[in-house]
Amino acid sequence: MARAPIILVLPALLVCAGTCLPALWLVLRALDADPVELLDIVFRARNALLLANTFKLVALTLAIGTAIAFPLAWLLTRSDLRARRLLSYLVVLPLAVPGYVMAYALIGLSGYYGFLRHWFGVSTPPLYGLWGAALALSFYTFPYIFLNLRAAFLGMDPALEETARSLGKSRWAVFRHVTLPQIWPALVSGWVIVGLYVIGDFGAVALMRYEVFSYAIFTQYSGAFDRTYAAWLSLMLLALTLAALRLQRMATRRRGFARTGTGAARQLRPVRLGAWVWLAGAGIALVVLCTLGLPLTVLVHWMRFGLAALDVAALAKAALGTAIVAAPVAALAAGLALPVVLLSLRHDTRLARMSERLAYLGYATPPLTFALAMVFFSLQAVPVLYQSLALLIFAYAMSFLALAFGPIRLALLQIGTRQEEAARSLGASPARAFGRIVLPRLRRPVAAGGILVFIMVVKELPMAWILSPTGFRTMSMNVFARTVEGMMAEAAPYALAIILFSSLFIGLILKYEGEGRS
Repeated sequence: MARAPIILVLPALLVCAGTCLPALWLVLRALDADPVELLDIVFRARNALLLANTFKLVALTLAIGTAIAFPLAWLLTRSDLRARRLLSYLVVLPLAVPGYVMAYALIGLSGYYGFLRHWFGVSTPPLYGLWGAALALSFYTFPYIFLNLRAAFLGMDPALEETARSLGKSRWAVFRHVTLPQIWPALVSGWVIVGLYVIGDFGAVALMRYEVFSYAIFTQYSGAFDRTYAAWLSLMLLALTLAALRLQRMATRRRGFARTGTGAARQLRPVRLGAWVWLAGAGIALVVLCTLGLPLTVLVHWMRFGLAALDVAALAKAALGTAIVAAPVAALAAGLALPVVLLSLRHDTRLARMSERLAYLGYATPPLTFALAMVFFSLQAVPVLYQSLALLIFAYAMSFLALAFGPIRLALLQIGTRQEEAARSLGASPARAFGRIVLPRLRRPVAAGGILVFIMVVKELPMAWILSPTGFRTMSMNVFARTVEGMMAEAAPYALAIILFSSLFIGLILKYEGEGRS
């Protein structure tokens, strides 16, 4: 195998260093404690409470999200419902509403000045605590489970279930022994994505005043109570993340899911709903109303009160500030993803494998933990970077780098190496062959990866809140700061702007899905 060129090795080394930084500096900061203090920190009773609260929040969010996503995925792939593509778009669209915006909507729904009181004369207590946080997070994250299940249902060969039915198996037996094992990896993958997000979420749990690890870390850091304890809490949060990834591998290993026969898969015969079609339609309408209609309705309601006092200049400044950060992050992430993916596909070395795995670990690291580690690093090693846009951009790029891998990896696998080899056999150098043949076909995948990163940065809150320079405010920071202070009308324009920005993410998903099918 040819030696990897330095132009691929250097970005891989940068990715390894950048993604290892959080764990390394958190360990060094945590070891500042003396043995007596260390025992007190590790075995503090509060840790057990935070762990229990985190588990309860993850379990309840997964239960609610699965209860919503599973029947929707089945209805929109296996039944004879009409306009299934449009309905799928509406079901996935809540991804454009970040968790903290969903929490804002639930809070703005209740209370003396809330939406229900103003329009219907019904005053309900604010929905704080475990149920409020779980509803906000499940309404936002259930599309991740839906997308995984939808892909699994569409990818199954219907002949498997038809064969089991022809052997006399009941519908429940077919589901247990045929369908569930086939969709199990997709279900576990969706659970892991949602679980990792819930473990690291800060905005929704902070607004809902529910104490979990992420909320406690922010409290300790922002109040300057005990930075060593904050580092240990961050390490515990990182350990939960690694445990979740380990559980995913254990739950899906040694399973075979590919068809072993020859020939094409059978065409699916949709299940006729008959009289049940109205109930199915009502269920989908209820989900869309709760997860999309609710936040939009509450936002419009509160904007009525704040429209007269809307500071357009401040909103434009926040939008510009968000774009100033998101654009270079997207460019840097896409620029680093291309050589790392190339290295992993073309050169099977230890550095190639390590850089790719660490990039995914950086994405799985909770944003609050990542941000806190960057604070410790900048203060100890490079103080000039503390509270600078450069540090924020670098942290974002290392955290969201893995998002750009998917489109680039798929494109390189589809392009292959035969055309390059043919060009080189005709006398072209490796660099010239790659630049003339492969690079032009990578423009759209690289742009797609950059757009994914851009939209994630627009919605992100914890890293922006901790790493942003003094006086710098993104749109997500404006929503959080105003909602915490009860300024619901002032927060509404920023929340609505985030939804409009984030809807590009949903359009990108469906656009590429359609191109893949065609």
